[in-house]
Amino acid sequence: MTADDVVLSAEVFEAFRTAIADGPIDFDDLYARYDHETERFEFETTETTRTGLSEAGLHEAAEEYASYITNWWFVSSVLDDRSPDRVGFVRWLEAASEHSVPARYDALASGVSRSWGELHITATIDEFGDRSYELRHEDDTNVSADSLDAHSNPLDAREIGTFDERDRYRPLRTAPSLPTGWVFSDLSAIEVCETVDTFYPATIANWYRESDGTLDIDHWRDTAERQTGIYGIIDELDEAAVNRIAASCCVDSQCLKRREWEYDAETELAADGGSGVFPCREPCSLVVAAARKWTTLEREEPQTYEFELTPSEKEQLEALIDAVADDRTDDIREADVYEGANRYRARYLREKRIDEHGNLSGTPTHPEESEE
Repeated sequence: MTADDVVLSAEVFEAFRTAIADGPIDFDDLYARYDHETERFEFETTETTRTGLSEAGLHEAAEEYASYITNWWFVSSVLDDRSPDRVGFVRWLEAASEHSVPARYDALASGVSRSWGELHITATIDEFGDRSYELRHEDDTNVSADSLDAHSNPLDAREIGTFDERDRYRPLRTAPSLPTGWVFSDLSAIEVCETVDTFYPATIANWYRESDGTLDIDHWRDTAERQTGIYGIIDELDEAAVNRIAASCCVDSQCLKRREWEYDAETELAADGGSGVFPCREPCSLVVAAARKWTTLEREEPQTYEFELTPSEKEQLEALIDAVADDRTDDIREADVYEGANRYRARYLREKRIDEHGNLSGTPTHPEESEE
């Protein structure tokens, strides 16, 4: 199907004609108006300009350029232009700002796909200009839909996103740990927005607010100073500590949002903010909760310890920290004893270097307490 094959229904034409009678339509390279004095219509697209049209002439022009009319109908009536964030998102899905209406319809006929976090969303169109959407995990892009668990209710996304592939609870909905193996098919424009919002709450609204310059950002200092109770202590953290928090939690490997908050309005953080399509406007509750523990850790005074380790053992400890921090421990094969974070190598190091009291190289954490 191409843009030339689009069929204009009687219902859509009547809505179009009625709308023109109430005032001009100027939308996506379509301009149409009714002159009440002459009782004639004007009709214009990038491809044609027609004036002095009777109603029959308007109908003929509308049928010839039905893609423009159905495109207007989709946004103004089907999608409901009273929800600007959803209108903006759905138009982004089909790259509306990048292509003319006919070119967009030609592309939609075979499917236009976009990524939103770990979601792969494909928009298609039928002969009447009605859109439908398929949503699946981006890792399942080339998997047959028949082999995936089928869903149609947007609220099913809540259950799908609760646990990861290893059945571990996902406290952060925008973590890059969404399980695979499912598909939502034949969703309407409203349903695809609801499904995305269920997987990634508020991301559409914040993305849209950022695009039109109305996104309000709460920087670290704003958030920290607002905390009370047991979290009130996090305002003690200085810029260096907050940089470490951002580098630990707010990067692409840990969260799909793009961090837009800084230490304060005048002080940018050195940590990378990520490259996600949707923004993060404030430190999330997970970061705030973890910051409470980091605040107590930052209060500790450093001490000097003396350990006896071979060079390979030192490198092994470094490899263990990296593997845990990057969540790679399950990827290290039991037989790969050349990998520092291998389970058997870790157990061997524990047998050799950690005493019966759990002290590395027999060195107590608090020497003064052990002497007492």
